[in-house]
Order: sequence, then C-alpha cells, then structure tokens
Amino acid sequence: MDMSQYEKAYLGLLERLLEAPQRMDRTGVGIRGTFGLHLEVDLSEGFPLLTTKKVHFRSILYELFWFLQGGTQIDYLHQHGVTIWDEWADAEGRLGPIYGYQWRSWPGYRGEAYDQLGAVIRTLRENPYSRRLLVSAWNVGQLAEMKLPPCHVLFQFYAEPDTQRLSIQVYQRSADVFLGLPFNVASYALLLMLVAQCTGYTPHRVIFALGDVHLYNNHEAQARLQLSRSPYPLPRLQLNPFKREIDDFTPEDIRLIDYQHHPAIPAPVAV
Repeated sequence: MDMSQYEKAYLGLLERLLEAPQRMDRTGVGIRGTFGLHLEVDLSEGFPLLTTKKVHFRSILYELFWFLQGGTQIDYLHQHGVTIWDEWADAEGRLGPIYGYQWRSWPGYRGEAYDQLGAVIRTLRENPYSRRLLVSAWNVGQLAEMKLPPCHVLFQFYAEPDTQRLSIQVYQRSADVFLGLPFNVASYALLLMLVAQCTGYTPHRVIFALGDVHLYNNHEAQARLQLSRSPYPLPRLQLNPFKREIDDFTPEDIRLIDYQHHPAIPAPVAV
C-alpha cells in the first residue's frame, strides 16, 4: 500500500526522535529532542490526518472553530464533548487571551482590537501578492495572562494568483510530536481550506517550521507501536461549497470522508 508523503515524513520524525539525545523539560517528564526541523504537506495527497493511529478529528474541528470565534473559555468545547484544554483551564474554565483572542481581537495600545485573520482575508482578495499575510499569537504583553503560551506562534499565507493556489506556513516554537503535532497539522490544513474557499483559491501546501521538536519519555512505547503499523491512504475533507465568509462556516459544514485508520494509542499529556 502506498504511503502518503505526509505520513512517511511524520513517521520518519518519530524514528529520528527515538534516537535523539535525552533532555530535561519544563514538565519534569523528560524528552528526547532536537531543534529546527521542517515538515511539509501537499494537500493533493488528501487531508493530513494520520492513519497509523486514530486522531480525534472532532476535537480538532471544534478547537479550530473555537479559535475562529476568539474563545478564551472551555465552555464551548465542553458543549461539544471536547476536553483537550481542560488541563490548563482555571477553576472557572478560563484560559486567558490565548490563540483565538489574539487572532481575532489583538488588543491595540489605544483600546482598539485588531482582527488579524479578517485583515489577512481582505488582503488576499485585494492584494494577493502581499508579503504581509501574517497572523501572530505571540503577544509579549499578555503572555503572563495566558494559561499556556502559544506553541504555534505565527502563520503566514502565500498566494499564487496565476495558478490560484494558496499555501500556509506555520512557525511552531514547541512541537510535542506524538500528541500535539498531528492535531496542529490537521488544524492548519483545515484553516487553509477555509481561507482558500473564502478567497477563491485551491489549498496547496501546509508547511511547518518547527523549533523545539520533542518526544516525551512516556510516549516512547506508543511511538514504537505506531511505527510498527502500515499506513492507509489519507482521507478527504469536504466543505460546504456555498459558504464564502470565514464567520459563516460552522462545524456542520465540514465532512471527513473515507477515514480508514488503526486504533487510537492513548498517551498521557505532560502539563
């Protein structure tokens, strides 16, 4: 069975980390890690959801729509059965001004709020050759208020008007390769697909520039199990073709098709 280039690259990254040096980390669990890697996904292969283990697409879907709404509390996630942020929320379910807040309402110095993502979509429509199609979540002035500082801190779009293709590159300062990275790749692929439909482009490439790349010590057995499995073809993702504005989409407009996968591999979250 042919293996997608995405899954081949991801499994190769797991193999590399299993041989990487041991390091201590903030959580005290310990890691094997390295620095400064690159991961690229061609969406013509299919939607990048790993098949060598089941990845919980529902969590990815509702988390992204929570970001798009500018959410900072976990009540929306809980309403849809998603618990991936519970470990970081306070007793009232608050997380502070994290990803979605910065994407959609970055606070200015005079009390104004900047919708970074909305501005990027407008610029793609009006000036697609712009080199300023960036959204940042790393607001230095508010890091202390965030329950978890952003791991994926910046993303940039790149349009090719001649071929009507749109790509996205993400800078991720910290990449938990076994648990977090598969979610991040699928989430940004979905974001690219949404923005591409809003602006009349075909989604092309998802590129990750990875800073601190690591495998937690208590994920090593799980990684070896995943490496023993043979991948399936990637699934497909279908969007409601009638939606053309980012805030008009809902999770119900997204359909995951033909997702064939091996069983999930549980692993503890390092907090």
